[in-house]
Amino acid sequence: MEFQEIDPFLRYFESVRGRTRNLAAFVPEAHLEWRSAEGRFSPGDLIRHIAAAERWMWAENALLRPSQYPGHGTELASGKDAVLAYMDRAHAETVDILRGLTPEQLELRCETVGGIEMRVWKWLRLMVEHEVHHRGQLYELLGQLGVDTPPLYGLTEPEVRARSLNDGPAG
Repeated sequence: MEFQEIDPFLRYFESVRGRTRNLAAFVPEAHLEWRSAEGRFSPGDLIRHIAAAERWMWAENALLRPSQYPGHGTELASGKDAVLAYMDRAHAETVDILRGLTPEQLELRCETVGGIEMRVWKWLRLMVEHEVHHRGQLYELLGQLGVDTPPLYGLTEPEVRARSLNDGPAG
């Protein structure tokens, strides 16, 4: 997905974020900082990481500036309401920054935090992949906690199967 204008990308990004934000709201306050094992992300860590990386790494690099990623700890936001507000605030700042990118700026090469140079539009595409990856982790953590989560696109897997033709390959 190459793009020359920022607005179509931002519409796509907003739809991805909407699904991530919807899921984040299902994290129980009591399990916000629960970890499946020592050294692993908690649900709160994942939400803060998505927000902080988006704003302070992806957006900064897209502006041809170095990463200022502050980490994902509770010092950024503590408690469910504050964590969700942090995510919303970081996202709004990021979108405001990105909205100003011109087609020419999207074609420039930025240097990622890993020292790799790539076109800004490719870097932003990776930002979405990063979020989707961590959203999957959040689904898994909530599953381990027994939290009922919303279906990603409106149907659960059993509903998709029930609505599908049953004479397919496995059939």
